[in-house]
Amino acid sequence: MMTGFSKESFMGLRALIFDVDGTLAETEKDGHRVAFNLAFAEKGLPWYWDVDLYGKLVEVGGGKERIRYYISHYQPSFTPDQPLEEFIKELHSLKSRYYRQILENHSLPLRIGVRRLIGEARGEGVKLAVASTASEENVTALLETLLPQEKEWFEVIAAGDMVANKKPSPDIYLLALEKLHLPPQQCLAIEDTQQGLKAAVAAGLKTVITVSQYSQGEDFEEAILVLNHLGEPDLPFQVIKGNPYGYDYFNISLARKLIEQP
Repeated sequence: MMTGFSKESFMGLRALIFDVDGTLAETEKDGHRVAFNLAFAEKGLPWYWDVDLYGKLVEVGGGKERIRYYISHYQPSFTPDQPLEEFIKELHSLKSRYYRQILENHSLPLRIGVRRLIGEARGEGVKLAVASTASEENVTALLETLLPQEKEWFEVIAAGDMVANKKPSPDIYLLALEKLHLPPQQCLAIEDTQQGLKAAVAAGLKTVITVSQYSQGEDFEEAILVLNHLGEPDLPFQVIKGNPYGYDYFNISLARKLIEQP
């Protein structure tokens, strides 16, 4: 049980904690997947992750972990000419450089409602944080290219390499809460996958899901609200699960309403 917080300190919304890949932007299919394949080609590897295969691999949290899983399950006879961990690290670093190039080409737009919601949070004094299984390098690359003006508004960046266990472990969210100096009752997580949902809920966070390309059809029973996207005033969201309390796009007022509900 957390200590150092009065009863009053558990009241009201103080922070939004965003996942990155699939939540801030649809980065997986046309971003990370493409970057992996470019890295494989440069390394002379006869590997190619098509859309369907990547849909299976994306369930493995973390890029280096994804490479390791692919080798052990799909290329068990592969033997690199250097220690495996060193090979994976170098391959992932190469992939990350390609990923940044893709982002810099502006081919991966933010998801609907993201920029507006971040601006509203900033204007109303609600803190912003990131909790992602992606490496800090890749999180920073996305924020610098897609949210260059807003990047500094994020007070906390908790990235995959900062914790021992990645989602669905709650470690990354617990780290974000620790850095925010806030209890989970004052924070709302925004995710796009079942693994992310499990991680956030295990950390004590109420969680909103905006389903992404690879997470449609997953079980989001523990989410407080499930939407197709965050919506805009002229582009309403579709509610998949939960009570939007009369709102048709996600804003800070709705976030506060969700936090206040028992």
